[in-house]
Amino acid sequence: MGFQKESGEIGMAPNLEAFRQTRLANDSSEYIDQRDQLRLAEIELMRHQEKVAHMRRQLPQGAEIQDYAFEEGPADLNAGDSPVRIVRMGQLFTAADRALIIYHFMFGKKNTKPCPMCTAWIDCMNGIAPHLAQNIDLAIVAAADPAKLRAHARARGWNKLRLLSAGTNSFKYDLGSEDRDGNQDSEVSVFVQDHGKVRHFYSSHPRMSPEIKERGLDLLNPIWNVLDLTPHGRGDFYASLAYGTNVRW
Repeated sequence: MGFQKESGEIGMAPNLEAFRQTRLANDSSEYIDQRDQLRLAEIELMRHQEKVAHMRRQLPQGAEIQDYAFEEGPADLNAGDSPVRIVRMGQLFTAADRALIIYHFMFGKKNTKPCPMCTAWIDCMNGIAPHLAQNIDLAIVAAADPAKLRAHARARGWNKLRLLSAGTNSFKYDLGSEDRDGNQDSEVSVFVQDHGKVRHFYSSHPRMSPEIKERGLDLLNPIWNVLDLTPHGRGDFYASLAYGTNVRW
């Protein structure tokens, strides 16, 4: 909740209209006024995001999707990489009324090394997977074979995610995250079930237009949103595999 300014505080002019976020007594009146303008802009942004989400929910029925066959290793990431079983698209839904979200991981075929930015995104998804599982089904799909995908997952600690290989089917090409030469791209896709049929609901790429090439998935990744809270912002930061999973204390 916010805190209204109390009269008589030292170091700032009275501004009873401002909806204060702290009780700090030495903020300047300039800071208080501009922070309140920012708050109003944040409210406007929130409402616009809600409008966009409503527009997304109102999309008409999407195309029917074929029952793709994926390769999947053992559920326990630390139980080795075999046996590998075939899992059909329709089997990824745990209930008929749940949506399925698939992240297209840039790893495999022409992308012989895992994408650092995708890795950062999946790191975040692994952390919130128990919460998402209360509402939706989630899977990570790569063109890499199961053993290579699982080896990278073990290095990152992805122990709460379903990891699937699409290296032998046309899923990534059909959905637009792979070209005919095998170059990979990142993407988020949402699917629903309709009387036993799987239908595409929504997909989004980092590319949003010829001018916007890498911001399309930012709202789904807390890394960029947290950095945007700071004075330096996100700057030119790009995720890297070089710093591993270590945290500075």
